[in-house]
Amino acid sequence: MGSCVSTSSRSTCSSGSNGETVSPSCFCRQKRTRRTFSDHVVSLQHLPSIPNRIFMNGKSRTSCIFTQQGRKGINQDAMVVWEDFMSEDAIFCGIFDGHGPHGHLVARKVRDVLPIKLLSFLHSYQSRSNGSNTTCFKGNLKRSDGGDSEKDCSAEDKLNSIWREAFLKSYKAMDKELRSHPNLDCFCSGSTSVTIVKQGSSLFMGYIGDSRAIMGSRDSNDSMMAVQLTVDLKPDLPREAERIKRCKGRVFALQDEPEVPRVWLPFDDAPGLAMARAFGDFCLKEYGVISIPEFSHRLLTDRDQFIVLASDGVWDVLSNEEVVEIVSTAPTRSSAARILVDSAAREWKLKYPTSKMDDCAVVCLFLDGKMDAESDYDEQNFSSATLQSNHSGNAIESDDGQKSEPSLQRNFTVRSSEENDAYGRLPVEVEGNEETVAAEDQNWLGLEGVTRVNSLVQLPRFSEERPNPEIL
Repeated sequence: MGSCVSTSSRSTCSSGSNGETVSPSCFCRQKRTRRTFSDHVVSLQHLPSIPNRIFMNGKSRTSCIFTQQGRKGINQDAMVVWEDFMSEDAIFCGIFDGHGPHGHLVARKVRDVLPIKLLSFLHSYQSRSNGSNTTCFKGNLKRSDGGDSEKDCSAEDKLNSIWREAFLKSYKAMDKELRSHPNLDCFCSGSTSVTIVKQGSSLFMGYIGDSRAIMGSRDSNDSMMAVQLTVDLKPDLPREAERIKRCKGRVFALQDEPEVPRVWLPFDDAPGLAMARAFGDFCLKEYGVISIPEFSHRLLTDRDQFIVLASDGVWDVLSNEEVVEIVSTAPTRSSAARILVDSAAREWKLKYPTSKMDDCAVVCLFLDGKMDAESDYDEQNFSSATLQSNHSGNAIESDDGQKSEPSLQRNFTVRSSEENDAYGRLPVEVEGNEETVAAEDQNWLGLEGVTRVNSLVQLPRFSEERPNPEIL
């Protein structure tokens, strides 16, 4: 994505816990009869050996993921699917879209560390609740029509409260670690994050920035429809703009790109960040840009078919409905993410032949837990575990963080779109210092058909020095 000014960090926060360890579990008080993977300690050093965790182009038991580098330099998108996340029925999925000169490193760092921090806070809750009667952490709540509706409501509220706190604390700890990281300059580099945990029939979501999650579901006529699960947190959303201006930041769009609202320092026309919330970007954290996630919980039904998480390289050229149509009609489930990225690439060439295509990353999670046979993926030269992409000359990230030679070319901005009239407003309610979406099912369109750099200062978006392996 875009680039921004990179200076030495002014951080004074205490160091984060790179070696943080947690013991994920079911979070229920019960006697174990056998030892499973979820009983083992998880740390950053163990990530490469964790089973059922994929972060490169490929598939798992219930999902497929794919990323393709754009034409703006090194691929700054990162993605992950982690099955058996805290119990056998829990799945963690995330998309992270970096920006700035070190955005690719920030996105990968968040991809690796944020899930561990979420596990850590959930495990802390379990430890505190040992010896007391507490709500089971399993998210298999069902809507009840009987007389236990009040009890069910209370249990659901308790579960919501636990997960909300876990997401808020893990995002806060993640941003604190980035601020104090000794080898990663996040002063004007950062990343979006859209993360979900599916456990049983419950779906928990936390997100910042403008990456998006949608769901393909069947309506009463058994036709596929798109349900937007997250909100693109742009700077001109009323609550976001109010907070930024209250903190002395400025929000406005340039005359030659009126569709792209940006965040600016109070004393300088920089850096021009095109989102209101992000990890990193510490040059703007005193001026209204925050890393507090929006949180929501949804109970899934049998009509819900799949969930798609993607970076804005997809949403800039494809609508929610088009994405659902592409995924639902893919010849095989395991090829759905790749086909969606290919479709986005074609749309970039058709709609904006003179502009530079953005990076694209997609996670497709199928809610019935089924995938097709291995053979269809073998025909495409993919494996069912993590593997490197050889598609369209993409930049490749290997297990040790190696990358292809990046480009020094300048990022340009597409100026206009015929679809901007669809861009609306959604009222947001504030509770304490947490903001929640008032109407979750409204179709919040991003700047459809419009791509933009995430900040206007044109610097190479990578470090000249070889990154320290400790960062990754």
